[in-house]
Amino acid sequence: MDKDTAQQQIKALREQLNHYNYEYYVQDNPSVPDAVYDQQMQELIKLETDFPSLVTADSPSQRVGGEPLDAFQKVQHRIPMLSLGNAFNESEVRDFVRRASQGLDEPISFVCELKIDGLAVSLLYEDGMFVRGATRGDGTTGEDITANLRTIRSIPLSIPEKNTMEIRGEVFMPHRSFLKLNEARTANEETPFANPRNAAAGSLRQLDPKIASNRHLDIFLYSVGEWEAGSLTTHSERLTYLEELGLKTNPEWRRCATIEDVLDYIRYWEDKRPSLDYEIDGIVIKIDNLAQREKLGFTAKSPRWAISYKFPAEEALTVLKNIELSVGRTGVVTPTAVLDPVQVAGTTVKRASLHNEDLIRERDIRLGDNVIIKKAGDIIPEVIRSVEDERTGAESEFLMPDECPVCGSELVRLEEEVALRCINPNCPQQLKEGLIHFVSREAMNIDGLGEKVISQLFRNDLVHTIADLYRLQRDDLLQLERMGEKSVDNLLRAIDASRTNSLERLLFGLGIRFVGSKAARTLAAHFKTMAGLQQASFSDVVAIYEIGDKMADSITRYFAEDHVKELIQELKTLGVSMTYDEPGNQDINEETPLTGKTVVLTGRMEQFTRSEAKKMVEQLGGSVTGSVSSNTDVVIAGDDAGSKLEKAEQLGVTVWNEQQLREASDG
Repeated sequence: MDKDTAQQQIKALREQLNHYNYEYYVQDNPSVPDAVYDQQMQELIKLETDFPSLVTADSPSQRVGGEPLDAFQKVQHRIPMLSLGNAFNESEVRDFVRRASQGLDEPISFVCELKIDGLAVSLLYEDGMFVRGATRGDGTTGEDITANLRTIRSIPLSIPEKNTMEIRGEVFMPHRSFLKLNEARTANEETPFANPRNAAAGSLRQLDPKIASNRHLDIFLYSVGEWEAGSLTTHSERLTYLEELGLKTNPEWRRCATIEDVLDYIRYWEDKRPSLDYEIDGIVIKIDNLAQREKLGFTAKSPRWAISYKFPAEEALTVLKNIELSVGRTGVVTPTAVLDPVQVAGTTVKRASLHNEDLIRERDIRLGDNVIIKKAGDIIPEVIRSVEDERTGAESEFLMPDECPVCGSELVRLEEEVALRCINPNCPQQLKEGLIHFVSREAMNIDGLGEKVISQLFRNDLVHTIADLYRLQRDDLLQLERMGEKSVDNLLRAIDASRTNSLERLLFGLGIRFVGSKAARTLAAHFKTMAGLQQASFSDVVAIYEIGDKMADSITRYFAEDHVKELIQELKTLGVSMTYDEPGNQDINEETPLTGKTVVLTGRMEQFTRSEAKKMVEQLGGSVTGSVSSNTDVVIAGDDAGSKLEKAEQLGVTVWNEQQLREASDG
């Protein structure tokens, strides 16, 4: 291929991949499966490798930085990034409005925005290209974190605005990313992050951009600092213009004409904040008119035209009654606090995470202590600290056992690991947890095989390994409690159907350390067959885009184990597919209630996770978007559904509950 032809193909691929990125990370409405995106990215990387002179800084292939940095360079903000003053109640909000009004002759209106609990950053675009990103730092001097910010897919590497433009926003970690990160850290015996904000800040301050890339951060842009051609007259116009440039703004901002509108907005989000997929800790209130802002000016520390209303902390005091131990599928023993029931963030909390023995020691948490708990990310109850002043002397130190609480095997702490681990491969709890993972929706997706049924199968000695699932007999299942003929027939059909799953589901279901669902798809798409992956060397695996050294080592070690080879052969003999189905060849329901429909998910789901619900909609032929509009066909609402549900009702959009989605999925 000559250079001109390569340049044309590279240009077309970049435009297509940038469009896919915008759909997925900004609009939350992907039009193609991940495999299509990955395939086109590989084509682009190959062309750029063959023609290195054609590589440019705004190419989608350049999002994951090169070599780790030695240190961050300092950046001077040409326009200071000042912090905001705080208000902690409605009276203080009214005082802010009164003070602002006294300095102005004409009426004022406001823009209210959710105060994202993340890390403030500045993005500099020159001639339409993203050239530098920095932390806020002390407001005057920050750190250059350009390489890490480039890994955030919702930040465009180029925009249509050709004048120099500095844009400010907040980098955050969505709840779903936070949960996955802490699950991975716990499985790897690393200390989990305390909350999404700490996780986001820690990710942005990694000297190796590849680490930041794997953390799945996101951003909302909310203001303009320096702008050579700035001619808009209101903040609301600027937010709209940022959206037009392809930059991600928070869709929940609202223009408020009166102080009562502002207070209504605050009250609404105080109640509805648990329904969001990201952390907020308050509301930012800004005067909309830019000329009025200029007239009001600044104090030494903050603008006079904006204030931050802070939500009350979502913490509670209770008593730690006991600490129970559980064994995960990798053998890690995890302590969980058993608490006197207490209300936090609108729910009753009876149990909370303690992560590992070292954390219990560091926080000096004792049985019988009064403890402060918080819902990290408004999702996971966590013990923050004990209240030493409340101790009576009756409290006792908790001691981790030397033996596995399930099988009695000796617990060990492997080199450089934090957690204690049961290394008995036949530990019943590890086997059971591995089976629960294997049948889960993102893995083999065997409907009807929930945790309770798996436990029944274990108690009745019907399964010991995942291969045993494919040997289950109808007569044996009918002997189980609450398993009638219809349930058994449905279960056996679901198990049989899973034999034809594409290879990536099997790979994820095997529970290989460090291999998530996306990595499983990447491996399956590359090697095509299980045999191809089993025969691959470390260098073969690590050469794949987005597969790092740690994961490649884990994969090759896993497939070198004799018991794994035996398991794979068993599954193959039992008719389980060992090949990858190209996306175009996979079965799609031809006609369902959601075929061709645009769907919005909102509220807190009880029966399944948000990602599971999204996948169910896609399997039914629908597409999931992030906001409700006149083009929305169906809104699926969980508990505490907020503004999206209200808007759907106003527009007359069909509203489903979780059970209706379940029934549609079950056919």
